[in-house]
Amino acid sequence: MRSLAIFQDEFASALLAQHGNAPPAPAWAAQPAFAVYRNTVMKACIDALEANYPSVMRLVGRDWFRAAAAIFARGQLPADGMLMDYGEGFSGFLRGFAPAAGLPYLADVARLDRFWTEAHGAGDALPVDAAQLARLQPESLMECRLAPHPAARWAWFDEQPVFSIWQRNRLADADVPAALDWHAEGALLTRPEHTVGWFAADRADCAFLDACAQGRGFGDAIEAALQAGPQADPGAVLARLLHSGALTADLTVDLPDLPRSPS
Repeated sequence: MRSLAIFQDEFASALLAQHGNAPPAPAWAAQPAFAVYRNTVMKACIDALEANYPSVMRLVGRDWFRAAAAIFARGQLPADGMLMDYGEGFSGFLRGFAPAAGLPYLADVARLDRFWTEAHGAGDALPVDAAQLARLQPESLMECRLAPHPAARWAWFDEQPVFSIWQRNRLADADVPAALDWHAEGALLTRPEHTVGWFAADRADCAFLDACAQGRGFGDAIEAALQAGPQADPGAVLARLLHSGALTADLTVDLPDLPRSPS
């Protein structure tokens, strides 16, 4: 008896087969019902990619996008039936996709679309706030370890205004200047509560978050930020990240007891 795994492999191969370069398909793959199923699966994948990468779609147009998405989908089927998370490798695909060579920022715009999806589906956590840090003694503050919020995603783009390009294409009514200055930019996306927010980030912000993600202490994170941006104001860096809700910490062991309100 043929194993289920063999049948599943044959089914997937027939599902993704392209005319002219596919191996001989089983007889059942020639049935009209299978062709309908194949078309339904491909359309679902393409629709999911269009929903998950709206900024890319607006940049290149719907026809171009759906043609590229079909090529991507033939090589990378969804891992499960939930398509809200589909398309993890689309940015890398676009980076090596010859028709996209004239848009060198396109793969990074797709990366930010992916950041939005990941932030939207990430776990919840309470962000740390300035009042909590203010209660720490200076020695404890320098040694405490902040961590990026589970929904925080950030990146620095050395050559192009990727964040501005992404913003103006993510939402049709985004408040972005019509003329773009072509310079390096950073981006931070996070979801401290119910809605994904996005913020401009400078090199020092990204370096601080990198250090926190590596488990380094607050003092080391400040040093990393200053190395990345020697002119950066550490207080301003921290204020921006706290305001965005991008940081968490378990400070209960370091905080002094607060006086209790009279009952």
